[in-house]
Amino acid sequence: MRSFIKRLFSRATVGVLWLLHGLPLPVLRSLGWLLGQILYRFGRERRYVALTNLGLCFPLMSKREREGVARRHFIAFARAFLDRTLFWWASRERLERIIRISGRENLCSNDGRPTILLAPHFVGLDAGATMISMLTHGITVYARQKNPVFNEVLLAGRQRFNAPILLSRQDGMRKVVKAMQAGHPFYYLPDMDYGARDAIFTPFFGVGAATVTGVSRLARLVDARIVPCIARLVPSGYEIELLPAWSHYPGESVEADTLRMNQAIEAQVLRMPEQYFWVHKRFKTRPPGEAKIYREL
Repeated sequence: MRSFIKRLFSRATVGVLWLLHGLPLPVLRSLGWLLGQILYRFGRERRYVALTNLGLCFPLMSKREREGVARRHFIAFARAFLDRTLFWWASRERLERIIRISGRENLCSNDGRPTILLAPHFVGLDAGATMISMLTHGITVYARQKNPVFNEVLLAGRQRFNAPILLSRQDGMRKVVKAMQAGHPFYYLPDMDYGARDAIFTPFFGVGAATVTGVSRLARLVDARIVPCIARLVPSGYEIELLPAWSHYPGESVEADTLRMNQAIEAQVLRMPEQYFWVHKRFKTRPPGEAKIYREL
């Protein structure tokens, strides 16, 4: 009975989200502003994580400045969350009006080399994934949701255009390599703390962060080019920027490549600090013997 009620509640939640996608964008953004304020006020744990991250990465900022960035981040996060209703259900014509892309000539190589679209964790990354899926038959890795109803909606929303290849983290990278070698660009989000496995400690804003080395290793394995894909939330929708492919990459070592990636992400964060994913425990994994950064609340 409890399982039935939970599933019914999940379906009702999805129904409410579906209704939201019909609202004009300014109305949806106003609701996002309100939701963001509520989350910042009552989301004690995630507010603490965001402020801790900002304190580590921007030690010269005053406490008031960091609180301002954190509050704006919660608003941007909430707006992007509600905008997912558009990515899941809005028409292609509407999406093309609100998601604009520049640098699309960088999407595919002239020499047939595989492409890794490096997508840092900005709040607009789902808009970036949606736009890429409208342009090409790409690959991405997703995290299975514990709630089967939400997992179903998420998968359906991401498979609307051009039948993208969706792989779970449990599938491993072998299928990714095979798809890349077949010519499909890989929309890759490597800047989260996934634990110590397949990661090295590399500075991120001067703080050692467990950073996966997949970008460098994949580039070396399949001779892939790296094209940064930067998604920015703006009042009229989203701006997606495909930057030119990195030159001289891979470099002299996996360690040097991974540091270069973090430095490139830092440069983009400085352009829009409130839109980076500060609510994630980016520094949770620590080197042996080093104290934990995040305390239990």
